[in-house]
Amino acid sequence: MRVKLFRADTTKSGVTEVTARLAEVEADVQGLVETHMETLLGVRFLASEYSTGPVHGGRIDSLGLDENGSPVVVEYKRGTDAGVINQGLFYLAWLMDHRAEVECLVRDRFGATAASQVLWSAPRLICIAGDFTRYDVHAVREHRRSIDLVRYRLFGSDLLGLETVASVSGGMQVVRRARRRAVARAAADVQGGAMAELASAVDEALLGLGDGVNRVERKTYRAYQRLRNFACLCPPQRSKLLVYLKVDPKDVDLVPGFTRDVSGLGHHGTGDLEVQLRTPRDVERALDLFRASYAAA
Repeated sequence: MRVKLFRADTTKSGVTEVTARLAEVEADVQGLVETHMETLLGVRFLASEYSTGPVHGGRIDSLGLDENGSPVVVEYKRGTDAGVINQGLFYLAWLMDHRAEVECLVRDRFGATAASQVLWSAPRLICIAGDFTRYDVHAVREHRRSIDLVRYRLFGSDLLGLETVASVSGGMQVVRRARRRAVARAAADVQGGAMAELASAVDEALLGLGDGVNRVERKTYRAYQRLRNFACLCPPQRSKLLVYLKVDPKDVDLVPGFTRDVSGLGHHGTGDLEVQLRTPRDVERALDLFRASYAAA
C-alpha cells in the first residue's frame, strides 16, 4: 500500500511508524467489512456466504445493496489472487439470472419499497484483497461491468486502510446517453436551455475531480460515485439545480440561497449538504465543496 501511517508521540515530539500487515485469514477481512459495510463501502449488508445452489455450486462472500439500490457482490482475498475477478464475475452473472430470489432477500431485510427499486441496470462487483496485479487492473477495464478493486491493509491492532486501486463503470453508455438527452430536452424547455448548460457544467466539474468517478442514473437523480456516492445531481428545476454532497453541514459556513443543511430531511439522492446552483458563477463557488465531498469518498 502506498500510504504510510505514523503515530505521533506528543510528549517526546517523535513519530513511530505503524506497521502495515495482512489479515491472518480471509475471514477476518470479511467479518470486519460485513460488520461495518455501510460505513466502509456505502453498501447495506444483505447476506454472508450466500449459496448459489447445487447447479452453480458456490457461495457469494457478501451480498449488499448500495446507496442507489444497485445489487453488489463483494469478494475477498487475503493476499493477491488471480482468480478473484473471474470468481466475482461468475457470481455477478448468477445474480442477474436470479433477480426474483435477490429481490425476495431485499424485501425480507429492507422492505417491499426497497425490493421494488433495485437498480438492475447497474449491478456492481467489489473485490477486496491484499493486493492486485497490473493484469487485474487491465482486466477490469475490458469488462462491461461495474467493478471496484479495493486494496486493504491492517495497521496495528485497531486500524484498517482501504485504497481504491481501480474503479470501472459498467455498460451503461446507451442508457446514459438517452437519459442525458432527455434531461437536456427537459431543461431546454425552460429559460432557453440555460439549465441544460448549467447541468453540463456541473457534470464536467464532478467528473473532472479525479480518476475512478462513475455516474449512475436513477429516475430522480444522477449519482457520482467513487466506491460510494459523493454527489447527487437532481433534474433541473425552473430556475436552479440541486446537488447533494457528502459534506458535514456543520463544517460549512452555510449561505442562505446557496447551501442548506438537509440532514434529517427527505430528498432525492444522498448527502446532508444541499447546494443550490443558478448561474455558472455558483458552480465556481461550489468547486471547493465538490472537492471536499470527493475527498471524503
